[in-house]
Order: sequence, then C-alpha cells, then structure tokens
Amino acid sequence: MTQIKVIKNQKDYEEALKLVEELMSRSPNPDTDDGAQLELLSVLIEDYETKQFPSALPSPVEAIKFRMEQSGFKPVDLVPYIGSRSRVSEILSGKRQLTLDMVRALATGLGIPEKVLVQKPDQSEESRYERWDVRIVKAMESYGYFGNKTLKKFSKGELLKDFFGSFSGNLQPVALLRSGISHRSAPRTDTGALDAWKIRVLQKAEKIKMPVKYKHGVIDIEFMRNLVKLSTESDGPIVVCEELRKIGIKVVIERHLPKTFLDGAAILEDKDNPIIGITLRYDRLDSFWFTLMHEVAHVARHYGQDISIFYDEKLLEKDGSQMTEDERKREHEADGWAEEAVLPDSKWEISNAKITPSPMATQSLANELGINIAVIAGVVRFKHQNFFYLNKIVNDESAKVRQLFPDAFKMKTKV
Repeated sequence: MTQIKVIKNQKDYEEALKLVEELMSRSPNPDTDDGAQLELLSVLIEDYETKQFPSALPSPVEAIKFRMEQSGFKPVDLVPYIGSRSRVSEILSGKRQLTLDMVRALATGLGIPEKVLVQKPDQSEESRYERWDVRIVKAMESYGYFGNKTLKKFSKGELLKDFFGSFSGNLQPVALLRSGISHRSAPRTDTGALDAWKIRVLQKAEKIKMPVKYKHGVIDIEFMRNLVKLSTESDGPIVVCEELRKIGIKVVIERHLPKTFLDGAAILEDKDNPIIGITLRYDRLDSFWFTLMHEVAHVARHYGQDISIFYDEKLLEKDGSQMTEDERKREHEADGWAEEAVLPDSKWEISNAKITPSPMATQSLANELGINIAVIAGVVRFKHQNFFYLNKIVNDESAKVRQLFPDAFKMKTKV
C-alpha cells in the first residue's frame, strides 16, 4: 500500500493526482484498501485545491439553473418561489433581478445560499469567464487551447473570451442551456468545461480532410462488429479511425478536462460529416472500443434528428448518470447497439463467462468472437457489475491506447 501524506506543495499535489489516476484505472471497490486510499486522496486533493484555487461564487441565475438541473425542475416549478411564468422567464434570462422575497423563498425552498442569490448581476462576458475554476483553465493552457498565450500574461477572462470567440462555429459558452443537447451527465460535471472541450474537438475536426459525405443507413450492427474485430490488431484504434473516415465520420482524440468525466461524444451538427470525440479518460482498450461503439451507435440511430450532440460520461461504470427520460431512452438504445456489437446476447447467454468470469472463459469467448480479450473482459465486468473481475487483463500494458495517439496527450506545461 502506498503511503499517503498531507498535500503541502505543488509536488505533493502532482504526485497525489498521479496516484489517483493509477488507483482509478483499477476501478476499486470502496470497501478495499485501494478504494479507501482513493477516497482519502480525494479528500486531501479537494482540501488542497480549495486553499490554492479558491472559486468565485456562481451567479444567482447559474445557481438557480444548477438546482433546477439537480432536482429535474422545469421553469414552471419555480412559480411558487418567483411568481408568474413570465416572471420566472425574466429571471432565468437575466432580464429581471431577484427581489428580497424571491431570495428568501428560493433560499428556503431550494436550499440555495442567500449570499449567492443577493449578488449584483454582472452581465459582461469576461466577468462570467472569470468565475471559471482555475484548474480547468490551467488544464486548457497546458493542453494548448490558448496557443502561445498563458495565464502569466493574460487573465482567465481574456483567455476564455478569445478562445470561445475565435471559433468559426460560433458556439456560445451557454450552449448546454439550449435544446438539442443530450447529456449523460455525472452529477458534478462542469458544463463550461464540456463546451470548451467540444470547441477543441471541432477545431481539430476542421483539419481532417474527408473523402466522402456520410450516408445515413450505412452503419448496422454487422458493420460495427467488423469494426470491433480490428481490436486484435496492435494499431487497431488507429485503423478504425481511418475506416470511419472512409464512410464520412471524423474521429478526434482529445483528453477530458478537470471536473468532467467525459468518455466520448457524438457531434451531429455537421450534416455532411458527423464527428466522434473520444477522451481516453481510461487508458484501456475496453474503454476505447466500447465508447467508440457507443458513439457510432448514436450516429447510426440518431443522426438527422433533433439532437446536435450527445455527451457521454461514465460509460462502463457502476455510477449511474443523471438523465431525462428521453435521454435515458436514447442512451439505452446506444448502449444496446454497442453491447450487441461487442458481445452479442446470443453468445453471452451460452458463455461460461456469464457463470464464471474467469480469464479462461473470457479468452474462449474472445477467440470465438474474434475480438481482443481486453475488450471482452471489460464488457464481462460491466455485465457482472463487479469491477474486481479480470483486472489484470483490462489493465495490462498491452491494453494501453494513449501511446497510439501521442499528439493528443503531449502537454505544453504541467497542470
């Protein structure tokens, strides 16, 4: 067991982050030594970050919308606290300030601190950006989001305003508040960081030259199964990206940002060439292939509908993500296609791995399907909902993926 100590400086902080990533790659049960270490480290890191990177309070409107998202509220649910529907609309759009009675009602009814609600509104774009968590901005700087500009010479607001404003796609940082976005969300995700990540993916996608336009209907389960069989090749992740490019789908590898748990996304705004973004949050073959198949399924099933982007967090994990019923239905559909492509029900039901998830049974199933054993092992663990199983297989050095995409993981500076 690694000795854990109080985090006193940047070196201790970086070592703790590295250890957290190592522990998370094992997907430990909370009741194990690794699980206890992970929980303790998380507390120590949060304490250090709170002291080193104090965050500004959210605006009153941001706080209300966050509570609405947590509680599954619609604007009409705020009428008892704010007044008429029109008054609610004015508050949420920033056209009207909260009255003292509204502040008291919201604080009592929704549990939003009064110190947040009584802040004077600041409508400047730059001021909104200044409220961003510095950890996210530091990561963006390190990953090259701002080019040669740094936090030493520019403020958070200046860097973020320039970054969002420079994109030709004209995405606004409040994108997640509009319709057309499906979010398989982890509860504490920073939606601004998702917006920034999306723009980064779109910027990279613009540089990919496409031989054809995507034709809806070309993808079916059999096509996806053939893609997964590429997992047996040492450079399978690279090859599959090229195979998808040949049918008009762009694939971009871009790491996730702090305060997100993003595995992948299907961006369907471009009606000629849909985009799939993969973060490789876990440096494992099973995570890469299941996430990719999940996003391919979104393209196959939901392209040309009313959703412009699917954000998918915490795939292949125990933790459920918060979703609306419509989002849950679409995600269930994509999960179903991905699982059927990787491990068909007809094979799973008669497999020894369903009864005894041993390495031998998993290898036999992988051989029968013609798929890398690490990919099958990951799905077997998920189906059993026991992430102790087959750890050595899914975390083997031969099952690492990031090394195949070095440009996506090089850093300008340490975070």
